[in-house]
Amino acid sequence: MTRFGYTLMTEQSGPRELVRYAVAAERLGFDFEVSSDHYSPWLTEQGHAPYAWTLLGAVAQATERVGLMTYVTCPTLRYHPAVVAQKAATLQLLAEGRFTLGLGSGENLNEHVVGEGWPAIQERQAMLREAVEIIRELHTGDLVDYRGDFFQVDSARIWDLPEQGVDIGLAVAGDRAIGEFAPLADHLVGVEPNAELVESWNATDGAPRIGEQARAIGQIPICWAPDEETGTRLAHEQFRWFGGGWSVNADLPTPAGFAAASQFVRPEDVAESIPCGPDLDAIVEAVSAYWQAGFTDIALVQVGDELQQQFLDTAAGPLLERLRAASPR
Repeated sequence: MTRFGYTLMTEQSGPRELVRYAVAAERLGFDFEVSSDHYSPWLTEQGHAPYAWTLLGAVAQATERVGLMTYVTCPTLRYHPAVVAQKAATLQLLAEGRFTLGLGSGENLNEHVVGEGWPAIQERQAMLREAVEIIRELHTGDLVDYRGDFFQVDSARIWDLPEQGVDIGLAVAGDRAIGEFAPLADHLVGVEPNAELVESWNATDGAPRIGEQARAIGQIPICWAPDEETGTRLAHEQFRWFGGGWSVNADLPTPAGFAAASQFVRPEDVAESIPCGPDLDAIVEAVSAYWQAGFTDIALVQVGDELQQQFLDTAAGPLLERLRAASPR
């Protein structure tokens, strides 16, 4: 059965509001909740960037049932992988087994802040591979010494470990990345509804099979609003950066850079890629691209804080009903 999630979008809401939204989303029946892990918003109009791990700790205590996940954390520059291993274990204990650690190779926007530069993609992926190895070793509870090309760990041990461990989802976007990372991961994280990602993953030796042992987790922005004009305006203001594509979005360093890159994007351009307005059937049609591509889990991003509570109060429940009625069981 397809699972539907709610996104705690740290770039567009403050931490107290996000905890309140998380509680409401669980009450409405969302299956899981994912949190972005940003140091900066994409655009200054979004205006927020609280610390995802503090937020998720609070959400873990404020909720009881809903799954939790980072979507996604980069464990290589802003955070050392040994530190990620420790906080993931702690969060899993607080969440009582509901947490999945989503990892990726990162974005310049968030990682450049520590002054270590921004490596090329091949180096970032090699760093991610080492980071996953370190996290896996530390989650055994053993004393770990590690010498790699990028990271060193000296006599480290995680003292508070959950019995069930911590599942790891890895963000991948191509055959090369799948071939390298699928055997290291528990779940796939995808940035677009591409059936070839799922097919390539399932064809990779050593990879857990999606639909059986593994989940394929995707995310899609929507902008529900009482009318199409309001939705289009809000989506353009908050999400016009979205159309740049991953190869662009990963490399721009600041909100000012995203503003410059998206200065010629028109509201109608945004509305072509993000369903805007009150039509729930249009949202279901957009989301269906993910389950048709073989994704098992789909997280919705309601664009903007302005209508977030109204979306949860009036539209999210009926939308979930329609999504579940239309999706594979």
